[in-house]
Amino acid sequence: MTLLPPQFLLRVSYPCRHVVKMPRPEADDLLDLPATCRLDNFAAMDGRKNFADVRLAWNANGLGVQIEVSGKDQTPVGDSAKPRQSDGLSLWLDTRDARNNHRASRFCHQFHFLPVAGGPDRDEPLFAQSKINRAQQDAPMTDPNSVLLRRHLKKSGYRLEAFLPVAAMNGFDPTEHPKLGVYYLVRD
Repeated sequence: MTLLPPQFLLRVSYPCRHVVKMPRPEADDLLDLPATCRLDNFAAMDGRKNFADVRLAWNANGLGVQIEVSGKDQTPVGDSAKPRQSDGLSLWLDTRDARNNHRASRFCHQFHFLPVAGGPDRDEPLFAQSKINRAQQDAPMTDPNSVLLRRHLKKSGYRLEAFLPVAAMNGFDPTEHPKLGVYYLVRD
């Protein structure tokens, strides 16, 4: 086993595709992002199997995130009080892509998208935002009701789609700052 994971030895840049027709609240699929929006995860570099397909796209109204997890033997587990330990997607987003900074700023966000943990019976999808530890300044907290979520449970996994409106992302301005800093973690 190597001391440093191979992924730490390179810096990757992907285009964040512009998709005009999202969100689609009246359709079955909130986003239905094409394969060109996929973010690779380099699981093969560590000899691991890729179990999640993560896609990202933007438009003038906000940012769409779609995750499809496959190969699950058990149903997803979620706890609204512990989103970092629940099944789902954690997304760290820097709307200014300031890679030189070693501390988070007010433009850095930590979002969690869980397939279960919401609703009175804790069986609905849930959006949560957390503060970033040791940040220079905290990003404003987003109203959870402003984020659109849709989940589809499957026999061996799930598909989760979320749309973050512009108001949820402090500093999101594709004209002035055309790059986003993105890091994600899929827990299963």
